[in-house]
Amino acid sequence: MKILSVIPLRGGSKGIPGKNIRKLGGKPLFMWTVESAREAGIDAHLYVNTDDNAIAGAAEEAGVLVYRRPAELGGDNVPTIAVLQEMLLGLEAQGEKFDALLLLQATYPFRPSGMIAAALKAYREDRSDSLVSVLQVPHQFNPHWVFEAEGRHLRIATGEDDIIKRRQDLPPAYYRDGALYISDVALIREGKSLLGQRLSYVLSDPERYVNIDHEEDWQLAEQRYRSLFAQS
Repeated sequence: MKILSVIPLRGGSKGIPGKNIRKLGGKPLFMWTVESAREAGIDAHLYVNTDDNAIAGAAEEAGVLVYRRPAELGGDNVPTIAVLQEMLLGLEAQGEKFDALLLLQATYPFRPSGMIAAALKAYREDRSDSLVSVLQVPHQFNPHWVFEAEGRHLRIATGEDDIIKRRQDLPPAYYRDGALYISDVALIREGKSLLGQRLSYVLSDPERYVNIDHEEDWQLAEQRYRSLFAQS
């Protein structure tokens, strides 16, 4: 199975200007993801997708392939699926053929060792058309305990008439944490969603979770770094 691995790095971040090459724990933010990919044996088809010269230069200096996205796909309202679709079709036009696409967000720097390899293995063995990393929803936010408003009244979000009374009886629920996505290239070509009808998952480590969009997230990432690595 031939995997296209993509780290999308937009240059115009508003929450934290220049965040993708800002140093966290002594190295540019995006290098945490590059090193995780390389640890999983991914390198030959690992790309940074960017519209920014400084990011492209940093990636090339690190020995990572660079795919330049068109300027019209550089805005903060452009969906990731559109960026990936343009890239896949562009590489296919050059004669490259892939079976699946692995999306790795640089804003999630602290993936545990073995996570990417385990996700790829699960994707293959489950015969999925997509896979996503998840964390478990805390019980108080489980959809069976969440309500939706109907006028002045509330109803259980899952549509049940009677609420599940005991926490122990709640079925586990999960949410996407952003560490990784794997999608069959047919989904990317369609350009609708990264997630298909045969969706598998891998559990992430909540102690490593951080998703960096704003300065307070960066401060949390620095705390995570100190707790995970500074004393090792």
